[in-house]
Amino acid sequence: MTVAIPAISRETIPALTTAQMAEVDRMMIDEYDIRLIQMMENAGRNLADLAQALLAGDVQECPILVLAGRGNNGGGGMVAARHLANRGADVQVMLARPMDTFLGVSAQQLRTLLAMGVSVTTAGDGWELPSADLIIDAIIGYGLNGDPRGAAASLIQLANSHPAAILSLDAPSGLDADRGRIYEPCIGAAATLTLALPKKGLYAAPEVTGELYLADISVPPALYDDLHIDLPPLFTASPLLKLL
Repeated sequence: MTVAIPAISRETIPALTTAQMAEVDRMMIDEYDIRLIQMMENAGRNLADLAQALLAGDVQECPILVLAGRGNNGGGGMVAARHLANRGADVQVMLARPMDTFLGVSAQQLRTLLAMGVSVTTAGDGWELPSADLIIDAIIGYGLNGDPRGAAASLIQLANSHPAAILSLDAPSGLDADRGRIYEPCIGAAATLTLALPKKGLYAAPEVTGELYLADISVPPALYDDLHIDLPPLFTASPLLKLL
């Protein structure tokens, strides 16, 4: 069964700078009392739904590898891992940083996965990526400014050499989501699920973003009005849209 995702022209919706997106995130928390964990849950559930759609709608016993950083992007990836595991997928999570360095909501997501018995390992010297039908890239979020380093860079390189297709969350790890600069190394995604609204840099680097999708994280319309962003209702048919 193939899951259909409605399409929308990217010309009909605005793209944000990373500064604008950071302000959207801030206002959701400070002015609308929408907590980070709520946004993260919305992002991760939509990411799991898109992963399932890309796998023709069936993830039962399907091997899926989630690469997660310790920030909010990694937290969203771990939410997706939980939902996919609940749907019967064979999920493995590989962390870019040691478990004891995770803090706040991301640490909470990690504890949940461990309590569920999901396989979680930390990247280290001499490691390899396991076999998978799909890799989810949740290593680095939209705020990157400079070349990835350390274990994050190594995970990106290993993911790019893996035969599985890559689905990136919000922006491919290694891409400047503001200007579209491709840092070294950078994930070469088959598809990218960006959140709330597209980031300007995604349109400038189609060779690494792949197919673009947009997910609803429940931003109130009045918030966009406050920022003078003219936006029609987007998610009337589905919380997931394909950008054409």
